[in-house]
Amino acid sequence: DCLRGLVGSEMCIRDRDKPVQDSPKTKMTSGERRAVLGLAGVYGFRMLGLFLILPVFALFAEGLPGATPFLTGLAVGMYGLTQAMLQIPFGLLSDRIGRKPVIFGGLLLFALGSAIAASADDVWLVILGRAVQGSGAIAAAVMALAADLTREENRTKAMAAIGMTIGASFMLAMLAGPVLGRLIGVSGIFWLTALLALIGIALVALVVPTPTHSRVHRDAETVPAMFRRVLSNADLLRLDLGIFSLHLILTALFLAVPLVLRDLGLEPVRHSMLYLPVMLGSVAAMVPFVIIAERRGLMKPVFLGAVASLALAQLALGLFAADFWGFVAA
Repeated sequence: DCLRGLVGSEMCIRDRDKPVQDSPKTKMTSGERRAVLGLAGVYGFRMLGLFLILPVFALFAEGLPGATPFLTGLAVGMYGLTQAMLQIPFGLLSDRIGRKPVIFGGLLLFALGSAIAASADDVWLVILGRAVQGSGAIAAAVMALAADLTREENRTKAMAAIGMTIGASFMLAMLAGPVLGRLIGVSGIFWLTALLALIGIALVALVVPTPTHSRVHRDAETVPAMFRRVLSNADLLRLDLGIFSLHLILTALFLAVPLVLRDLGLEPVRHSMLYLPVMLGSVAAMVPFVIIAERRGLMKPVFLGAVASLALAQLALGLFAADFWGFVAA
């Protein structure tokens, strides 16, 4: 939280040398574990549905009436646009009417958008479905509910558990997406996404406790009074731009990589056999640098090295687009 600027600098200075250990006061209660498990499941199922589309949509869109490269990209990106527009308003709404009603409504919108995309017979309906999917922007409300249901000393554990679920969903989707695309088609994946959203509603209703009271948590949700300060912080803006660029690159890659791999002779159903070793290798390469950055105080050099590595990899992907093993290495 200190590194991400989620807590005040005085807290970071005060607590940075304290040993991290569980005590009876910091161990999660059964209610906290139940809340974290349920909310992690909601996040995981929702993100799994989104990620399943990434490795197969570009191939699917080629056969859609009216599809162009631009409209294919718009169909993928429209989800993020509407989510970005509504994330903060939905978070603020959850302060007024409660967390669960906002989460229920957002998941219903997500399911509705999935159903629209699944029933689409042209690219414009898919774009509409993706826009409705993104309008179910519940991330802020989920984080706020997690904060309501966990004590401050366990907040980091709760957020970490949710984050791990998102990472696991991405890896599972990269493996399952190409296979499901072959078995049930992309429309089937959209229907599956709608079902996952409904499972998320059931988790919130039956597993996640209802908080006795809700309040604003400065470390977990939007605080309108902080807008001006946050938007005028040059360091944060640079990080915002970096995160924006990283997600842009990731999304753009999945519009191009499946097509390149197919053209290089790798059947779409076998793409997951390439994604798995690439992801495992990337994690294995990443961990030592994270340890070095943390233990030796080299956060910025490692960060800049990662950015440079990404730039070189992007260049290599372009140079080796006609060579299978060169492309795999890149």
